[in-house]
Amino acid sequence: MRDPNSLFELTPAADTVPQGLPLIAGLTGFADAGGVVTQLGEHLSNVVELTEIAVFDNDELLDYRARRPTILFDEDHLAEYTPPRLTLALGRDELGASFLLLSGYEPDFQWESFSRAVLGFVERYAVTSTTWVHAIPMPVPHTRPVQVTVSGTRDDLVEQMSIWKPRTQAPANALHLVEWKLQDAGAVVTGFVALVPHYLSDTEFPSAAVTAVESISAATGLIFPTEQLRQEGRDFLAKVDQQVETNEELRRLVATLEERHDAYVAGNPLPSPLTDEAGDLPSADEIAAELEKFLAGRRAEDESD
Repeated sequence: MRDPNSLFELTPAADTVPQGLPLIAGLTGFADAGGVVTQLGEHLSNVVELTEIAVFDNDELLDYRARRPTILFDEDHLAEYTPPRLTLALGRDELGASFLLLSGYEPDFQWESFSRAVLGFVERYAVTSTTWVHAIPMPVPHTRPVQVTVSGTRDDLVEQMSIWKPRTQAPANALHLVEWKLQDAGAVVTGFVALVPHYLSDTEFPSAAVTAVESISAATGLIFPTEQLRQEGRDFLAKVDQQVETNEELRRLVATLEERHDAYVAGNPLPSPLTDEAGDLPSADEIAAELEKFLAGRRAEDESD
């Protein structure tokens, strides 16, 4: 059996990583409807300072013919070569809380060894939880909030957030295998799949990327800025609405999807995380008090660190 440590090289920063951090993962590959994982990786790299602690070996994991690297041809010579990257990095959220991020391409080869490598990092750094996201196309309308299906060991998140709970066989990706092994090991792991309108699956859909960020926050408590993504989502939806208004066939499609979606949601309501056991909403003062308690706890953690 191949040594999973041969699949990556550690950077000097690997020895400085604190113990007990959450791990976030998102890998581009077989299915990335709406470019959700791609946008998530780009967004986090723009709003968070990341320090690489491990770099995976492309020659071991990547099928270059299936996903060819980019070459820049400048008039009469090759000016730049951009190979794909698969890395594990250390970052901090808006409140200074540290986390690990596994991002890049989904391995084409050696899934078993790759999953053992990820579990090795989970053990090495005493990872508290693993949260990963991906996205699939679904017959849902863009006029409704993007929702998710949840898997893993967090029953509370499944109950609160998973709108669609099918029993079905589907093509797996590498992080499915990681989740399976973590679940079997008794670790805390959560998978979120964003349900993207099928007619928008081939283009970048910022609203679905916002849902991915919100899902990560719900699972980990990490806070990331999303206003730029939200504005891009509003602009994108405005353009889609303009196209729908000028196309009768599209209008009928969206109307049919809305009707089916609303009927399904009415028959499968999600419990609100804001209500108590009696179904009552907290007051504004209660919400503010809980927020202050949360921020005070974060500040105390920062001071102790």
